[in-house]
Amino acid sequence: MQNSPVKTSFPPWVDANTRVLLLGSLPGEKSLAAGEYYANPSNGFWWLLGEILGESELPTMPYTAKLSVLRNHRIGLWDVIESAKRRGSLDTAIREATNRDLTAFAATLPHLRAIAFNGGKAAKVGRKQLAGQEERWTLLDLPSSSGAHASMSKAAKLTLWRTIERYLR
Repeated sequence: MQNSPVKTSFPPWVDANTRVLLLGSLPGEKSLAAGEYYANPSNGFWWLLGEILGESELPTMPYTAKLSVLRNHRIGLWDVIESAKRRGSLDTAIREATNRDLTAFAATLPHLRAIAFNGGKAAKVGRKQLAGQEERWTLLDLPSSSGAHASMSKAAKLTLWRTIERYLR
């Protein structure tokens, strides 16, 4: 993995009204190429949120419209890893990661109620960074929306992802 390219995450998509911060690990190849969160069509992220928010057309909207819908529903996006070496898109291939300062960042969001981790790698890295902050914000571990996490059905993922609903009200 010595020759793996360094991949860098996107800036956060949040505002002062963000109530739920959804954190991935590090954008995959298709997302990095498109410059968009969750750009891989096999990733169920936009479908899951469309179902939860009652916005069934969300997966087919232009990217800027998707982000506007999230903002209207007080959902922010970011990643737990700022940069890392990785060949391909799998989280298991992440090496030499530079992590975000999630505690300092989350503290800048006055209405933040919950931080949800999209997948096991995001939860492992994020929970370590936010240890001791569970009284400030609810931390939620969600199954990965990635198409690579096919051992769980879309319906089962949706049931678990619906836990974010109560924090949006």
